[in-house]
Amino acid sequence: MKKAKVLFISQEIMPFLEATEVGKIARHLPQGTQERGKEIRTFMPRFGVVNERRNQLHEVIRLSGMNLIIDDNDHPLIIKVASIQSARMQVYFIDNEEYFQRKMVFRDAKEKYFKDNEDRMVFFCRGVLETVKKLGWPPDVIHCHGWMTALIPFFVKTSYKDDPLFKNSRVVYSSYLQDMEETFTPSLAKKIKMDGIGQEDMKLFKDPTMANLHIAAMKMSDGIIKGSVEKHTAIDNYLKKCNKPMLAHQPFSEEGYDTYLDSVNEFYDELMEEEPAYAD
Repeated sequence: MKKAKVLFISQEIMPFLEATEVGKIARHLPQGTQERGKEIRTFMPRFGVVNERRNQLHEVIRLSGMNLIIDDNDHPLIIKVASIQSARMQVYFIDNEEYFQRKMVFRDAKEKYFKDNEDRMVFFCRGVLETVKKLGWPPDVIHCHGWMTALIPFFVKTSYKDDPLFKNSRVVYSSYLQDMEETFTPSLAKKIKMDGIGQEDMKLFKDPTMANLHIAAMKMSDGIIKGSVEKHTAIDNYLKKCNKPMLAHQPFSEEGYDTYLDSVNEFYDELMEEEPAYAD
């Protein structure tokens, strides 16, 4: 029997960044999924605070070398990889000198949001999908963690929907309520425009608040996992009325790892039995 393939995409993963809710789950869920008999691939951005020497990152020459055009500018895509030996898993890193070399993650020394965070998000999401295409690895499930992955469901269900590698993929989005006070610029829609993306699709980004970014991701996903226990009016209202398969928030602690990992993997299995969905 062929192993199911699960692609994990996260904006942060332990131990490469400081421990956060997202980083802990994105570290242990791929390992637990692999231990439950599935094949995995894992991606995150190569932020400048990730210590390359300590974590033994090295460039994957055969995957690097592409240029991605964002807002009419070319940006070289560099792919690096590192191993988490204790978990027997590799992590691929999306890198670019302009976007990911600074020694901060999302905010500058004065705690102000980087103005190009939306460009970094577009580059990261497109970079992951193009790298998976180069790998020739068709995922059965794509699980996205954190707002920086929010364009993945949109791209998979629009521009990449007829690509043989992604046309049967089920997309799962975990919504974590981070940076909810932030918003993006009106030019975000222009930056994500590609072949296969229509005017109706672009309406999802007419008002590019962080909440609406999460909602757009959930609309384009096949299944939703509530990643945070916190409440948010707009997101909670969407979740109440949507008809998508959904997994409620579960505490993720050392005592409850197995229960959490079993629940999520059962969720994957159920989604794989359904036809891939589109926006609700």
